[in-house]
Amino acid sequence: LSCSRAKDVTMPAKLPVNFFSARSPVIDLFRGQLDYADHLRQDSEIVLYFFYAPWCGQSIAAREEIERVASRLSDQVLFVAVNCWWNQGKCRKQKHFFYFPVIHLYHRSFGPIEYKGPMSAVYIEKFVRRVMTPLLYISSRSKLLDFLSNYEPGVLGYFEFNASPQPPGYLTFFTSALHSLKKDYLGTIRFGVITDKHVAEEISLVHSGSVYLHRHVNTSLIYPNDIMNYTAENICKWALENREMLIRWLRPHGGKSLLLNNELKKGPALLIFIPYNPLAEIHPLLDEITKVALEYHNCNKSQAAEPDLQHLGDTDSPAFDSSVPDAHMKLPETFSITKSPCCNTVVLPQWHSISRTHNVCELCINQTLGVKPNKVHVPHCNFFEIEAALDSFYLQEHTFFQVISNTIECSNFLSFYSPFSYYTACCRTVNRHFLSFISSEKTIFQTPKVTFSSHGKKDDTQRSIPHIEDRNWFIPDLHSSGTNFTGLSCRTNKTLNLYLLDSNLFWIYAERLGASRSTHLKEFAAIVDLKEEVHYVLDQNQSLVGSALENFIKNFSILYSPLKRHLVDDSSVHLRDQHVITEVTTNTFHQTVFLSEKNVLLLYYAQWCGFCASLNHIFIQLARLLPPDNFIVARIDITRNDLPWEFMTDRLPTILFFPHRR
Repeated sequence: LSCSRAKDVTMPAKLPVNFFSARSPVIDLFRGQLDYADHLRQDSEIVLYFFYAPWCGQSIAAREEIERVASRLSDQVLFVAVNCWWNQGKCRKQKHFFYFPVIHLYHRSFGPIEYKGPMSAVYIEKFVRRVMTPLLYISSRSKLLDFLSNYEPGVLGYFEFNASPQPPGYLTFFTSALHSLKKDYLGTIRFGVITDKHVAEEISLVHSGSVYLHRHVNTSLIYPNDIMNYTAENICKWALENREMLIRWLRPHGGKSLLLNNELKKGPALLIFIPYNPLAEIHPLLDEITKVALEYHNCNKSQAAEPDLQHLGDTDSPAFDSSVPDAHMKLPETFSITKSPCCNTVVLPQWHSISRTHNVCELCINQTLGVKPNKVHVPHCNFFEIEAALDSFYLQEHTFFQVISNTIECSNFLSFYSPFSYYTACCRTVNRHFLSFISSEKTIFQTPKVTFSSHGKKDDTQRSIPHIEDRNWFIPDLHSSGTNFTGLSCRTNKTLNLYLLDSNLFWIYAERLGASRSTHLKEFAAIVDLKEEVHYVLDQNQSLVGSALENFIKNFSILYSPLKRHLVDDSSVHLRDQHVITEVTTNTFHQTVFLSEKNVLLLYYAQWCGFCASLNHIFIQLARLLPPDNFIVARIDITRNDLPWEFMTDRLPTILFFPHRR
């Protein structure tokens, strides 16, 4: 008898079933009929495709969100769900997706526009509405003001609809708005159309077909038709490359991503968590944060940074005028140094090794013509002039050297390189403890005495000055709240990048940074400095308002920051005396390790570390062998607790021995 091997038997895949209910407004093509989906699209203006895999958890979770959006927009948008996993369906054969679900939108023949935002109903609906109406129609001056006052970049096109139903270039501009949604799923650039000639003249648009990019701080731009071809792709590319991003939204998708890492590598970042509803008509908290961002980046004190834009229509240039000297009250010559564009903060050495005071001076360049100091306004600061002024200053630094005082002295001394230039230095001694309460309006620095002397003369009056960021404390004529904060990003070497995150979606990131888990109001702000490996947290007892954010930013920006580094602590650990191994947290690290009267053996571990788990029983045996009167055997979860960088390690497990200092 010959034995023949049995053939392999393969069970065929089960036939797919409905993913959406029969009563759902979503058309469910559960057999992957992609050709029928394309047929349905021919008769609809706006179509949303929801490609899913029936086994995918994200697809199952997003199903309810899609149904919620469809119930609101089904009379205007066609919702089609396609099973793109069944191997016999055309969708599986023609599409090759690396993840599920995938959302594509079509505006008539334009598409697909892929949606990559959060799988939340409000965000999906907001994006669908942007695809439905990619252009906002500006028909009056009030609507123009509302459009320009928004914090997001805005692109405006002027078209005369009296000439024809569709003026030349209108369809190109309309398509460019759809291109921007295709390339930027966050929809950060808003597109608008001006239909009234007089409204267009408010922003100096005269010719039909002109395109204008509005920017709050930098100069606004008009599309260069003579350099770039007037195409939808070019307009979109021009707007994306030249847009002004004062504050950015971060929306991590939940998977592996370098989004946060790439942004934090750019420099110190202020992360602001606020509850956000994209469909809400007004956002008071967001408007207040926007004002802070505009003031922070308003380096030339431009009136264009004012959200109300009351100056609109007073200029014939597309670029809003930065400043009008005659419009401001002229300050006395004594305080004219504050308007100089070239200033630098200088810190002199401590007068004694045990002293905690520092001489801080603000060095400014002043150019004159003739004998009398007639001001010549220089538009840009010259680096070589600052360098020459610093050289001259350090040669004469003994003149500005004081022990401690409560007054300011500003001394003028001539340049060694030009007889028509002189430098001004205002100095004050600053105590380190002074920095913790400089924000108080009742300090002695609110209205200090200011005296001037020529270089080389010793006055009996002692001299001192706060940091450059605290200039409004020693200038009596400039007590407005915005003076000290306006343009701070250009007057410090610790410029912050500002980011927004929706706390309804990403509160887990706030908790990891130190936010309270029990709070009902999900508002939180933290500064993360990746280079210095530190982060600071705004006191959660304070309301997240503009003034609190301004003080938070100013305290980070000053030379000797009073902010205290925040260390994340594992609050879930409960210490018990009967444990053989003591569990250490951030809050108990100093008390257990440094202030202990015993030798401490500390194990660094992590929950994901497999070798750490295999070491546990050995470490427990070691704890039982060591005499408890002389040794404390402890461990710390390094992923849930932050320690000072000198006690951190990137190798797990690690055991450190801290001997008792007798």
